[in-house]
Amino acid sequence: MKTYNTSNVRNVVLLGASKSGKTSLAETMMFEGRIIDRRGSVEAKNTMSDNSEVEQINQRSIFSTLLYTEFMDTKLNIIDTPGSDDFVGGVFAAFSVAETGILLVNATQGVEVGTEIFARHAFHHNKPLIIAVNQLDNEKQDWNATMESLNKAFGKKIVAVQFPVNPGTGFDTFVDILKMKKYRYTDENGTREETAIPSDLESRSMDLHQELVEMAAENEEKLMEAFFDKGVLSEDEIREGLKMGMMKGDIIPVFCISAQKDIGVKRLMEFTINTTPSPDIVKAELKDGSSVDIDVNGPASLYVYKTSQEQHLGDVSYFKVMSGKAVEGMDVINPETGDKERIGAIYAVAGRNKTKVQEICAGDIGCTVKLKGVKCCQTLDEPDCDWIFKPTRFPDPKFRIAIRARDSKDDEKLGELLNKASAEDPTIHVLYSKELRQTILSGQGELQINILKWQLNNISKLEVELYPPKIPYRETITKVARADYRHKKQSGGAGQFGEVHLLIEPYVEGAPEKTKFRADGMDLSMNIKGREEYPLEWGGKLVFYNCIVGGSIDARFMPAILKGIMEKMTQGPLTGSYARDIKVYVYDGKMHPVDSNELAFKLAARNAFREAFRKAAPKIMEPIYNVQIMVPSDCMGDVMSDLQNRRAMIEGMNSEKGFEILNARVPLAELYKYSTSLSSLTSGRATFTMKFADYQQVPSNVQEVLLKNYQEEEKEE
Repeated sequence: MKTYNTSNVRNVVLLGASKSGKTSLAETMMFEGRIIDRRGSVEAKNTMSDNSEVEQINQRSIFSTLLYTEFMDTKLNIIDTPGSDDFVGGVFAAFSVAETGILLVNATQGVEVGTEIFARHAFHHNKPLIIAVNQLDNEKQDWNATMESLNKAFGKKIVAVQFPVNPGTGFDTFVDILKMKKYRYTDENGTREETAIPSDLESRSMDLHQELVEMAAENEEKLMEAFFDKGVLSEDEIREGLKMGMMKGDIIPVFCISAQKDIGVKRLMEFTINTTPSPDIVKAELKDGSSVDIDVNGPASLYVYKTSQEQHLGDVSYFKVMSGKAVEGMDVINPETGDKERIGAIYAVAGRNKTKVQEICAGDIGCTVKLKGVKCCQTLDEPDCDWIFKPTRFPDPKFRIAIRARDSKDDEKLGELLNKASAEDPTIHVLYSKELRQTILSGQGELQINILKWQLNNISKLEVELYPPKIPYRETITKVARADYRHKKQSGGAGQFGEVHLLIEPYVEGAPEKTKFRADGMDLSMNIKGREEYPLEWGGKLVFYNCIVGGSIDARFMPAILKGIMEKMTQGPLTGSYARDIKVYVYDGKMHPVDSNELAFKLAARNAFREAFRKAAPKIMEPIYNVQIMVPSDCMGDVMSDLQNRRAMIEGMNSEKGFEILNARVPLAELYKYSTSLSSLTSGRATFTMKFADYQQVPSNVQEVLLKNYQEEEKEE
């Protein structure tokens, strides 16, 4: 395989809802470039991209797959991505290395949920889009309805570059508005006849051509002047105007194809190569906010956008050459870790087929194997270059569940496998919570987690189970209370004795210090000798006051008293959750000249704190999340009603591009499997994000249930 210069490389990502035909299109594009001799199909389980067992069983793309084809003296890198938003991590990773998106629309469905979702992702990443309306050979296709749905979804950005002449089961002909030619396909191998537009289609073609010319002219002043002067633009001028409009996000050209029958695919590839940006006309953004040219003459620098473990190869690192050249045997440095690496074999990738090459130039994409410590989203530089490219910003998790091995002996193995899964798909988050004593698995949706579970059970042969995660509640107090406790134990020889009197009150940021209190009908005045403030790793604070006078407790026992209180803060008296935001005043006690020791005072303090806590009108606090939901207007009522049932507080609403945006504060306890419920309520048309906001007190009826449940758990234990 030859080495391609940067200007002769195009990087595209295939987007679209499930069953829109992305994998079939990728097969045909490779067939047109003669990278493969025959096209596979999803049904026959022999495609180049959907080549894992789990993808073949589910007959859908689950992982993003790098492919390439060679066409018109250009290398076209193609990243086939999953159609489910649960696996959107592959899409985000692809956007970090591809310059253009090709969005497939199923002609039998029109604009679907996935169409809207993936288009939003492309706009967010400032990527130009081409729309390919696929499956026009299906008897249930509806070109006109599809175009109406596109215009409704994307407005004035839509412009038809082609229209089908005979859509339906006999589809084999379309008119190309850009070239003003009719194309008829004579077989299913892309063989085509190019003829003049017949008279009965001429008027329609001219109207659409005029619309195309006007949209192209609007994006460049020189083209606008040429259009006013001549009333027409050349084919090259139209392409230049379309290119500029696409890069601004103002134009989305629409093509008509049948990927399975290889109708229109060659024209789509020609347009992609002639019109979409090559890597050398865009900038690569660095982590510090600056940018560099993608230049083959610059220092060698690679960006690893994906890692995976593959049979027979081991660790595989997929990268884009951001500058210079990647050459077999070159030494590079990871600027984030300082680790040195050596690039071994370099491959051009067509799914499961990998072709060894000697070098890859700036802008091109490939892979290498057996790098020692390189992770996804890291940079590799030649010595004396310290660039770090801006890492991919993956979406925050919105599905949370607990996972465990059926056999506790496999816990360590499970941890290793989960960490590997997270490295391959950064949208999967793994956290062992000491507080909850659970391994919490977070991701984009239930389907993503279920696929991971299948892989653990069937590929790694590790039986695991998923179960509801606990909620990281917090406990605090709402009023002043006091208590004392004497720990006394005699067991022959030296005994244990320690007595602690303490008072607690809520901690409020910025509140003035107090020295006089009333508790249990007693007026207490504190003589503060020492104050220690401890920010807690789980949030909030503990403020510890030493108010001992007269030597009733020796100073050497104060650390033990603090330790006893802190132990109870880590396992609150109400539900065993962390306690927070409490002031503790130790003001009196007793000790024994022989039997007093640190253990005795630690136990006395712990029990005194527990007793005072229960008298101080304790409250359970729950994590609250800011949730933003993008929902179609016709589903608004159902979504609002569901949120109210989840104790949500609606904070605002606004509209954006045909969607309603709901902002709400929702308790984490009410968000279990919310992604699944929202998808069910809206037929998958709504999406949401969630971010931690703060802790708020739970309602009294909810607290009663939590206390009861905790008491029952303690009895069972």
